[in-house]
Amino acid sequence: MLQDNNKNYCMKKREPVSRIMTESLFSVNTNNGIDDVVKILKEHNIRHIPVVSGNKLIGMISKSDIERISFVTDFTGGSANTSVYSQLSIEQVMTKQLETLRPDDPIKEAAELFAKAQYHALPVVENGNLLGLVTTTDIINYLLDQY
Repeated sequence: MLQDNNKNYCMKKREPVSRIMTESLFSVNTNNGIDDVVKILKEHNIRHIPVVSGNKLIGMISKSDIERISFVTDFTGGSANTSVYSQLSIEQVMTKQLETLRPDDPIKEAAELFAKAQYHALPVVENGNLLGLVTTTDIINYLLDQY
């Protein structure tokens, strides 16, 4: 329990990430093209898309990954070099070595991973199956709810 100006704050140290993870996800598989990823990112205003084979997580592709290959700094317009989209596969662009969380891992563990690495989203998996995604925004919103 933290005390500040006669206010008591109780942080729930063992709250599981399953409490804050997004379960309704957009995902792609290796049969999709980069242009499919771009369309999903733009239409749904999201930044990360898990890459799956069935229910199994095999990678993650992010808005930053797309920006890197198309030589743009954001998705707000500008002219992207989209010709590379048809020349590269999702497997070539996605991140394959992922840090993951289990649904019962504490939110604190997710926050620690975000703090020490340059991650902005962590997949939540159980037995290799994708269950959800926790983002830095989820952590911030959780912390804001505590106050």
